[in-house]
Amino acid sequence: MTSPALLQPARAPTRIAQLFRRGDHLLWISGGALGLAVLLITGLLLLVVLNGLTFFWPFPLTAVDRAGGPPLLGVLTATQPAHKATPAQTQFRVGNRELYNFDFIWVPTAQLSNYRAPDDAVEVERQENGDFLGFLQRLEVGGRVAATGPAAWDQLLALQPGARDLAAQATTLQRDEIGALNARIQDAKLRLVSAQLAAGGLGSPIDPALAATVTADLAALQARYETLRARAEALAVESVAAQAVFTTIDGKEKKIALASVVRAFKPNAMGFGRKIGHYLGRAAEFVYGEPRESNTEGGVFPAIFGTVMMTLIMSIVVTPFGVVAAFYLREYARQGLIVRLVRIAINNLAGVPSIVFGVFGLGFFIYFIGGGIDRAFFPAQTALHVPTFGTGGILWASLTLALLTVPVVIVATEESIAAVSRGAREGSLALGASKFQTILHIVLPASVPGILTGVILAMARGAGEVAPLMITGVVKLAPGLPVDGTFPFVHLDRKFMHLGFHIYDVGFQSPNIEAAKPMVYATTLLLIAIVVFLNLFAILLRDRIRRKYHTGAF
Repeated sequence: MTSPALLQPARAPTRIAQLFRRGDHLLWISGGALGLAVLLITGLLLLVVLNGLTFFWPFPLTAVDRAGGPPLLGVLTATQPAHKATPAQTQFRVGNRELYNFDFIWVPTAQLSNYRAPDDAVEVERQENGDFLGFLQRLEVGGRVAATGPAAWDQLLALQPGARDLAAQATTLQRDEIGALNARIQDAKLRLVSAQLAAGGLGSPIDPALAATVTADLAALQARYETLRARAEALAVESVAAQAVFTTIDGKEKKIALASVVRAFKPNAMGFGRKIGHYLGRAAEFVYGEPRESNTEGGVFPAIFGTVMMTLIMSIVVTPFGVVAAFYLREYARQGLIVRLVRIAINNLAGVPSIVFGVFGLGFFIYFIGGGIDRAFFPAQTALHVPTFGTGGILWASLTLALLTVPVVIVATEESIAAVSRGAREGSLALGASKFQTILHIVLPASVPGILTGVILAMARGAGEVAPLMITGVVKLAPGLPVDGTFPFVHLDRKFMHLGFHIYDVGFQSPNIEAAKPMVYATTLLLIAIVVFLNLFAILLRDRIRRKYHTGAF
């Protein structure tokens, strides 16, 4: 007899039970995690953009009286509300580092009164010691007073470009002409060393005629060097003849040579149009200028150039190696245990910490390959312990990053090859084409979009890496670009600057963290913009090729 309980209809699952049974909760969790990640990334980018773009704006100078201390003149940068026993505080950027030994100061807000914005307050951007904030008193030329009061400001604006030009001429003379002359002197000394090595070793007697010729050349070069050095010193002295005398709000006097003044302006007296012009001028200097003041001020053009050049060299090197390796593994290698182990090794290689690649690059590329090149082709420099390729340089840094990113290109290329339709391959083979011809004319063109996907991912990772570069060629300040007008024009052995290392150096190695913080945001924004630009270019190229070859599905 059937039990009454079995005759009852089965209870329908609840709505929550159906949701869990279908796995909808996992879908909602995944969507929520994705939304949170997008929100965090957007917030981070917004923080970088806001702080980076406001770095160049001429904020007003505020003068304020302080109870129990001298008055202050500076830019209001931050406020901190009261918390427990700590009173509310206000932060000022007061500049005048050589007078106060600090750029920023926190003051209890209750001690401040009589806020005002004097129109005659001047902010001076200098070549050294940061900004000076104060009031112009007079202008001196050659030790004599040339103008005072309002006339001094007009004279300062008129004479400052000429003084800066003289200082720039002295710097250019030191860097270019004297630098080239030093290189010629070094070459002449290397000729003597090479002759000694050919004669049996350092210190060996050489041909007297050659020794006399080289000695005469060195004497002529040394005489030319002394002439240029005297000329550079004269230009430097002439450039500092004009000086502006300022006073701080608490009465301290300071003389500033106009040659060291990058720009002087009165932010409280500037209209909106002039502020826009000032903003654009500082932004242009940031992009096209050279760094100053321990990289915390000035421009970052050498770092931009080094970052882009390193990324391009890395991409040029990693693409053929990654593509050839992927085609061999997919099309020619016999699938078996060894190939599976190779693929496992490639995937594991992508997870190795980047600093390990840097150590490998130091040992293999620099010490082994670079040292071997020096011993084979630069024996004189090796004998003097002056390495050419046996030290860090942009070539070795690029090769190290190429090794770091090659697994990404291999994996993306293999997936792209697998996505090419079987019909296209068989049609080519049926028409009499060989396997190599089919790969070259059918598979490879259709795989290019996928290959470029791998290159895009490699560029995005390589451009932001810092740890391997620190031991393979990047420096805080490079005296020259890897490309210039000196033969052979492209110097892959030179050290270089990089935006990622610039951010690390300014943000974590600067002695004045508060002053360096705006530069960190601005440089970060610029690095993001460069990576986005390089990726957009590759993406547009990939889409154009994808439209041409419809057989690829990757």
